Amino acid sequence: MPKRKRIKVVYNKLGRANAWGLADTDGHMVQLDERLRGKKHLEILVHEVVHILLPDASEEEVERISINLTTVLWKEGYRRIDNSSDEPLQDGRH
Repeated sequence: MPKRKRIKVVYNKLGRANAWGLADTDGHMVQLDERLRGKKHLEILVHEVVHILLPDASEEEVERISINLTTVLWKEGYRRIDNSSDEPLQDGRH
């Protein structure tokens, strides 16, 4: 089982990079364009995190995974409104 990675997310304007998001697989950091909202924000966040978790995956694989995960999560009602983390994750982290 792969070692758990602590992933940092930072927000910047990425217009000059011509990107919605960037992943630094060595530093385990994701940059997201601060102007992202709603479903697109979720899609790009998932996409960049998948790059870090699966660094050998092709862009097509990352895109397929991120779109599928985003579609399921969005359909299940996940939105950026509730910051509670009362229940731990499967590995015990909050």
